[in-house]
Amino acid sequence: MKSTKFITDNFILQSDIAVQLYHEYAKDLPIIDYHNHLSPQKIAENQPVKNITDAWLEGDHYKWRAMRANGVEEIFITGSATSKKEKFLKWAETVPYTLRNPLFHWTHLELERYFGIDDVLQPNTAETIYETANAVLENKTPAQLLEDMKVEVICTTDDPIDDLRYHKEISEKGFYTKVFPTFRPDALLFIEKENFSAYISKLSGCVGFSIESLDDLLKAIENRVSYFDAAGCRLSDYGMEEIYAADFTEAEADTIFKKRLSGNKISKDDVKLYASCVLDKLCKMYHAKGWTQQFHVGAIRNNNDRLLNQIGLDAGVDSIGDFPAAKSMSKLFNRLDSTNQLAKTISYNLNPSQNEVFATMMGNYSEGGTPGKMQWGSGWWFLDQKDGMEKQINCLSNMGLLSRFVGMLTDSRSFLSFPRHEYFRRILCNILGEDVKQGLIPNDLEFLGKMVQDICYYNAKNYFGFSNYRK
Repeated sequence: MKSTKFITDNFILQSDIAVQLYHEYAKDLPIIDYHNHLSPQKIAENQPVKNITDAWLEGDHYKWRAMRANGVEEIFITGSATSKKEKFLKWAETVPYTLRNPLFHWTHLELERYFGIDDVLQPNTAETIYETANAVLENKTPAQLLEDMKVEVICTTDDPIDDLRYHKEISEKGFYTKVFPTFRPDALLFIEKENFSAYISKLSGCVGFSIESLDDLLKAIENRVSYFDAAGCRLSDYGMEEIYAADFTEAEADTIFKKRLSGNKISKDDVKLYASCVLDKLCKMYHAKGWTQQFHVGAIRNNNDRLLNQIGLDAGVDSIGDFPAAKSMSKLFNRLDSTNQLAKTISYNLNPSQNEVFATMMGNYSEGGTPGKMQWGSGWWFLDQKDGMEKQINCLSNMGLLSRFVGMLTDSRSFLSFPRHEYFRRILCNILGEDVKQGLIPNDLEFLGKMVQDICYYNAKNYFGFSNYRK
């Protein structure tokens, strides 16, 4: 492949109005990244990143999948017996084959924005790019990389038993980027998991009292929710195949909980009843705290036993599921709404065939006083690429209010992933520009510019209510 610059100033922007919207209204806005998997420890310790392999390939499931699809041996992907440079060179061999995959765009946006590199990454440019990037990273810390991209806020993903000490250290150091925790209680719901009892024991140690009943568990959860809230947390999150909304009584859930702690087997119906009860209680706690709850729904995880056994969890062998979603979402949201305990909510689907299902469901529970209270979230995981974003934006426009959308997030483990916000902003501006060209919306730059700025930044800033946040 000829190495030529293709990330131009007007990349993706196909009309004059799109160019104006992006460069005059979107480009220079700060970033609020309200869902990601960055390490608060790395931010707090703030040591130079030094090597692009660590920053790019460590834990990046997208790249791992592409490398496997290209026939790269696992030792060069997740293995420990090869050098960082060897892994990078194998990724460079793969990049030309990612053409039309979002990885091709992301890779070159990141090279351009962080390192000023406009060459196409491929074998004959790999050595130079590796050395150039490492020379930059030698003196770049995570906090500096975040500030370089004007990332004002990030929300990490944290277990209820986390002591949040790194978030406290970050706050004390006064970095440009504010880092808040997100309450992710999946382990509390997955009662069928082999390590459930051990997890409850850890939670017991965390709160300082024995957990032997459902009442004890709910008291412990409330304790941790308050602890997170005091640390600036304003969001919760779940990653689940489907939303739990079975009928339950607390007495039934208590019996199942005690049965599981005693080491006895429980049925699939027991699992759903217990999880439905705990989820209901959690959602009500979030509402009481004024938090936003997020539901990431529809992934089939750990499909490949060979790689699961070889690498462990998060091996990059997850895929889109086809689980039913509408009835359970309706049942949970309606139950909470009926007692005025439905918190601000963002739902994300992984199966694109459910776009309209999720978009229309969120519109059922809007209410006065909170614009955009119920959000259908941005394209997630396999859908956070150009086609997926365009479909999400168009569907939301048809079924709801795009103008109230809280915008993009990275959902990433990499400190080099933030040009994805630029990618989203360019796509949004291009869609609006195309509508103007076709006479579908007014050619009013000021009006459209405000809409773009709201979606890219101000809606999120106003929606989440982070504490100790810059004015």
